[in-house]
Order: sequence, then C-alpha cells, then structure tokens
Amino acid sequence: MLSHDETMALIARAGEGDGDAKTRLVEENLPLIRSVVKKFKGRSEYDDLMQLGSIGFLKAVSNFDPSYGVRFSTYAVPMIMGEIKRFLRDDGAVKVSRWARALAQKIAAYTDERLKNNLPEPTVDELAEKFGCEAGDIVFALDTSKCVVSLNESGDEDGTPLGDRIPGAEAPEEDLDGIMLRDSISDLPEREKKLIILRYFRDKTQSEVAAELGVSQVQVSRLESRILAKIREKLE
Repeated sequence: MLSHDETMALIARAGEGDGDAKTRLVEENLPLIRSVVKKFKGRSEYDDLMQLGSIGFLKAVSNFDPSYGVRFSTYAVPMIMGEIKRFLRDDGAVKVSRWARALAQKIAAYTDERLKNNLPEPTVDELAEKFGCEAGDIVFALDTSKCVVSLNESGDEDGTPLGDRIPGAEAPEEDLDGIMLRDSISDLPEREKKLIILRYFRDKTQSEVAAELGVSQVQVSRLESRILAKIREKLE
C-alpha cells in the first residue's frame, strides 16, 4: 500500500487531470476495494462489484479534501460502499448466485431433519458452524429462500405482516425497502443481528431469546429497543 504522503501526492496529480495517477491509485488500493466488495458477496457478479467499487473509489479521489482531517482510506470506504449500494438499490433486484441457492436448500433440509427428530430449530450461528461459513452468508441464503422477505407475509392469524410488528416501522413498499432493511440488519454486530433474527424472523419471544443469549428478558427488551431505533435511523 502507498504511504500517506504518496497517496496525497497522487490525489493532487489526479485532481489536475493526471490519468496515470488515477490508475496507480486504483491499482495500489485494490486490496481496499476488494475488502469492501466482500461485504456484498453473492449480491451481484464479482467483476461488476469490483467495477462499481472502483467507480466509488475514483469519486472519493475526486472529492477528497485533506482539510477533512481524516485518512483517505477512511473517506474512501463509505464512498465505495455507497456506489455499490446505490446500484443494488436502483437495479431493483438482487441477483442470487448459485452458492446462495444451494446453501439455502441445505439449510432447509437440515432444519427439516432436526424438526422431524424433535430437535430445536438451529440458530444462525449453529448453521454457520454446520456449513463452514459466516453468519452473514447464512442470513443472505435464508433471504434467497424468502425467509427474510417473509416480513411482507402474514405472521399472525389476523394477517398482520411481520414487518408491521417492528415498533415504529412502516410496512415495506417494494423490493427496495426489503434490500434497505436487509442491509441495515447485515451491518449490525453479530449479537444484535442474532437477536433481531430470532425475534422477527424466527418469531421467538423475548424470554426465549433471553434464554438463548444467556441474558435477562429485561436486557433483551432494552437491547431490542436500541437496535430497532438504530434500524429506523438507517432506513430514514
């Protein structure tokens, strides 16, 4: 990676229209772009995501001002993520890769087998350990099998959508809101993500969640309120 001074010098040259400086900045920062792209694994073709990440990176190069008082990489990361998220939002659909569909099928088969044997439904962490992947991959795979989309489906006998059960949250309009909601959840720490999944996608009570997380019901209630406020803020 380039030193801070080298980066600043190249940014200055790029601002003067030096195409070689822009090219070198992109080449030297490919590890940074890849690290951001990994967060969107499976949502689109890898080459497309890398191209979008590079576009976001170049926008960061064009807009960066040393007077911001932050390192360039700190400024560039949200620009890269923003470019990719904008594409996924505006594109209107998330392209589901083969690995996600295959993982979703394995999860469904494994869960059904456990339920048939009167075993509890596996948690996200248990599934991640079982299939040797990250918890985020499990959540995304479940989304492809309509588990996350089920926020729009009836969760009670009165037909109230699950999404309406989140205090203060409005029912999702179209796929756009579903994508935004999933992104908001995927950015949460693992413990908070697990709580929301158990409460709103697994229909667990606060007491059941408390037992699984090893905390009190009061702690779950307080934590849930904070998480929902955080999600609402992101969606707004």
